[in-house]
Amino acid sequence: MAGAADAVRAARRPEVSLPELRPYGGGELEPEGDYDGLEFADADFTGQRAGGARFLDCGFDRCGFDEAGLSRARFLDCVLEGVRGVGTDVSEARLRDVELVDARLGGVQLHGAVLERVVVRGGKIDYLNLRTARLTDVVFEGCVLVEPDFGGAVLERVEFVDCALRGVDFSRARMTDVDLRAVAELDIARGVEDLSGAVISPPQLLDLAPALAARLGIRVAEARGI
Repeated sequence: MAGAADAVRAARRPEVSLPELRPYGGGELEPEGDYDGLEFADADFTGQRAGGARFLDCGFDRCGFDEAGLSRARFLDCVLEGVRGVGTDVSEARLRDVELVDARLGGVQLHGAVLERVVVRGGKIDYLNLRTARLTDVVFEGCVLVEPDFGGAVLERVEFVDCALRGVDFSRARMTDVDLRAVAELDIARGVEDLSGAVISPPQLLDLAPALAARLGIRVAEARGI
């Protein structure tokens, strides 16, 4: 077990260095829009539709994304800090070299998305939908995830560090070098039998033993007296 743990490959974190940004001039985001080197500060994108938009070297600070439609959007070399939103649709989007810091989000749709070299640091995300998404070199650090759904997702070199996973769904997920050892709170609602490819600590194994036994049909009972 020690040798297997030592072989875990760490996630490659993004190295985002934003250039001097130009203030966003306002107005609604446009579908298939092209946004390069812009600073979006205290902007409200509630209900706006910008499917397929491309954001390169952009910073988002304290922006609102309630019910915003950003499906198939691309976020490349971007920093999003203090953003908030409920029901944001980012399905089938692509995030590469992105930092998401202190977000307050609920019901975010990221199903079918591709995340590569992404850090989610701090904040709280409720009901995050990552079904069938592909995550490579992704780190969740110091954040709270309430009922996140990784059903059918592909996770490679994904780390969970000092974060809370409450009611997580790993059903049919495919994992390679997924490190759960530093999770502060681990509550798996579904998919405990699909943890192949993940690494957990001995105490976590003891906590998960009853659920694993139940899924395998093993009954645990007191030893019979002699």
